[in-house]
Amino acid sequence: MAADLSGKVCLVTGASRGVGRGVALGLLEAGATVHITGRTFRDGEHPEGLDRAGSLASVLDASREYPGRCVAHRVDHANDVETEAVVRRVLADDGRLDVLVNCAWPGYERMEENGAFTWVDPLWEQPMWRWDAMIGVGVRSSYCATRVGSEAMAAQRSGLIVNISFWSAQKFMQNVVYGVSKAAMDKMTADVAHQMREYGVAALSLYPGLVRTEEVMKNAKYFDMSNSESPEFQGRAVAHLAADPKLMDKSGGIHTSADLALEYGYADIDGYQPRPLTLETA
Repeated sequence: MAADLSGKVCLVTGASRGVGRGVALGLLEAGATVHITGRTFRDGEHPEGLDRAGSLASVLDASREYPGRCVAHRVDHANDVETEAVVRRVLADDGRLDVLVNCAWPGYERMEENGAFTWVDPLWEQPMWRWDAMIGVGVRSSYCATRVGSEAMAAQRSGLIVNISFWSAQKFMQNVVYGVSKAAMDKMTADVAHQMREYGVAALSLYPGLVRTEEVMKNAKYFDMSNSESPEFQGRAVAHLAADPKLMDKSGGIHTSADLALEYGYADIDGYQPRPLTLETA
């Protein structure tokens, strides 16, 4: 059963593709008004000329199949001014912000370079652009959006902030910068949750499993896809969290999409029930 978020206003950053796209669709499925951001408005218009599927326009097209309302904003989250501006635009247009999901993440761009899967290369061979992408954009834009959105949530004394993270925050998983960035997201989640508790605002980290994003599918030969999850599965997790009357009990914690599915009683879009990962099995 789909969650009911009718009347709720959401902002999903980095929603032109990947997990962000899936989160947006899951919230639209629940009937919310969902503002989405990204740099690519139409397919084939990636600002860096990369061959990456996904765009804001394609999410708008897909949104017609759902009861919610979708609003697209072209935003470069490497720019703090643009990140702050889109949060303020949502507040100006809809008067509130109930759910903020920080998905802006250029860290998976160019996982394969010149025919080689460089993600797993030794530390000394890793390009510095990965630090800038994961920390300078991924973590920084999440903090920037949260800093602005938290004020409105505190004033309305309600809200949910979701940071997309992963098990690499807790153990080495092929790439040093990846672990640093996700550890930073988890620490930000914990501290935001601590400070916002008195205002009735929840913050938590969401750990997807292996998600069938566009980039993962392009590099599927490097992964075991047998227990993979759809991007929309992540959206269903966020939607059920936002609809949970006991949400504050989960604030400050780390939650996997698959565990939440078992708790709330929903499956993936193909009916599959993904097996929850643990620190040992991830």
